Amino acid sequence: MSRQHAAPVILKEGSTTILSQLSLAATQGGVSEAHIQELVHKHPESLPIEEIDPSFKGPVAICRELMTPAGPIDNLLVTPSGLPILVECKLWRNPEGRREVVGQIIDYAKELSRWTSSDLQREVSRRLGIPGNAMLDLVRAVDPSVDEIAFNDALSLHLRRGRFLLLIVGDGIREGVEAIAEYLQRHAGLHFSMGLVEMPIFSLPEGGLLITPRVLARTASIERTVISVPDGHRVVDGDDTTSEKGDDLDPDREATGSERLQFWTEFLQHLRVDDPEQALPKPSRTGYISIMLPAPNGSSWLTVYREKAKNSLGIFLSASRNSVGEFAMQSIVDAWHEIKSDLGGTATILDRSGRKTVSDSRSFASLNTSEGRTEAFSWLAERVNTFVNVVRPRVRSAVIDYGERGH
Repeated sequence: MSRQHAAPVILKEGSTTILSQLSLAATQGGVSEAHIQELVHKHPESLPIEEIDPSFKGPVAICRELMTPAGPIDNLLVTPSGLPILVECKLWRNPEGRREVVGQIIDYAKELSRWTSSDLQREVSRRLGIPGNAMLDLVRAVDPSVDEIAFNDALSLHLRRGRFLLLIVGDGIREGVEAIAEYLQRHAGLHFSMGLVEMPIFSLPEGGLLITPRVLARTASIERTVISVPDGHRVVDGDDTTSEKGDDLDPDREATGSERLQFWTEFLQHLRVDDPEQALPKPSRTGYISIMLPAPNGSSWLTVYREKAKNSLGIFLSASRNSVGEFAMQSIVDAWHEIKSDLGGTATILDRSGRKTVSDSRSFASLNTSEGRTEAFSWLAERVNTFVNVVRPRVRSAVIDYGERGH
């Protein structure tokens, strides 16, 4: 039997009043999805957020109908700690609509996980028609102690990790909606919490509304298998030989192992990356190091190499053959016109072992002098940081697309 609220009863001075729930038909003076949106926006405290995930407590309403490539988000809220909350309001008309809304809100989360805090700030300001950082101003109106840099950094990190609270708020959720495990497992790369909230609305006899929110289902964590891999290494199937890698054939044969180790040790001391989640490799005794990217089984990475005979350094995107990493690499090559300027004017499309990839390289007068190495390390460190900033989020996005296509 479906779980439902009974009508609330008011007992007062010997009288009994049974409240009437507002109709689901807006044409009859009842509740519409727009009404629920407005209620959530004006009264975010009416949401039982702390019962679902206490880390999202104290939300600030930002805007309604925030446009994303997947469609408009009904309500966007954010906590002073930079945690985003996405709300989808639904009147439950039919089973199809109930199932679709779960996938819909996850699509919104997926799109936002590809944004930075600057992207979100821009779209919020555009939606509200207010220049500047309107989102921060709204948060500070509630909590003036919020630091701008800390807030933006935290928001960017939570977006990148997919750390959201997703709320589906309806007037009367029925059976079938809580069977969402399959949806969640398909999107385990997003570290979201989800809650299904039933929010019947009753009219009070002397005016006003009585709202009786109830959490029907929640998932504070997503089960996933995590394999810890030391920095600079990757998980492979079987015997990972040099000939199998193809792209990683050693270009620095004239150097000894100890010389290479010293070279990469010095370089890594110069390397700084903007992305706080990007793991850096250990120094290598080979002619290259690998910067691992977020694809399953270590199937995508940046190869950073030296060719001693030519006094040249370079970087290119690599991938295991017939893998999600290769799918991501092809997606990035296909988007070359979009990322060319972001990678800088010297980056090119290069054919390596019959596969196209993005690459950059440069020759120097000398890699043996202190001045020559300083110049070379400065160039290569900038190239690595730029490639990580541009390529890493696209690899992550392609991995999501790959899974959704049923590969």
